[in-house]
Amino acid sequence: MADTPKAAPGKSPAAPSKAAAPAKAAAPAKAAAPAKAAAPVKAAAPATPATTADHKTHSFRRRLLGKVVSDKMQKTVVVEVVRRSRDTVYKKYVRHSDRYKAHDEKDEFKVGDRVEIMEHRPLSKDKRWKVVRLIARSVEE
Repeated sequence: MADTPKAAPGKSPAAPSKAAAPAKAAAPAKAAAPAKAAAPVKAAAPATPATTADHKTHSFRRRLLGKVVSDKMQKTVVVEVVRRSRDTVYKKYVRHSDRYKAHDEKDEFKVGDRVEIMEHRPLSKDKRWKVVRLIARSVEE
């Protein structure tokens, strides 16, 4: 008798078979669940930004906002991009400005315009950017 496990007081030896029975009953219920999911579900339209669809661009290309500072070249404008970064020692914000030569196919952008430029394949020795769109026109007096 030492080899047989003793049942706890108040529990019958049939209790393990009762616990196994609900698990078997739950299996057919799982099979019925996919039938409900097979009902037609309305698919949401993919959300694409308007700028991506309008300009047929790739998402991996960088985009910067800047101001046109020179338009004296043919099909090229110089765009100045101003960034602000925090100084690591003094914790003050410092302005950094970079100038990029960007391709302007129609020569439509003038000095003072705020534009968005995007990375592009090399177009000349210095030109690796392309003007994508106009943000704001300069104020003419």
